[in-house]
Amino acid sequence: MNYYDRLKDLREDHDLTQTDIAKLLDTTRQQVSKWETGAQMMGVDKYIKLARYYNVSTDYLLGLIDTPKKLFH
Repeated sequence: MNYYDRLKDLREDHDLTQTDIAKLLDTTRQQVSKWETGAQMMGVDKYIKLARYYNVSTDYLLGLIDTPKKLFH
């Protein structure tokens, strides 16, 4: 799975819109769309914020591993 597919799948699994994620990451819906299509890479700070929000490792967000590892128990 591509990292950008993982971003979209996680968002949809949590019943969130691109606008919801844009607010969380202090950006625009259009920027979230670019990240989810792979047109642009997200900054490390945004990955860290999403990892904390979804309670998964950044390795999982980046598609380096296929099984999510929780950050907090």
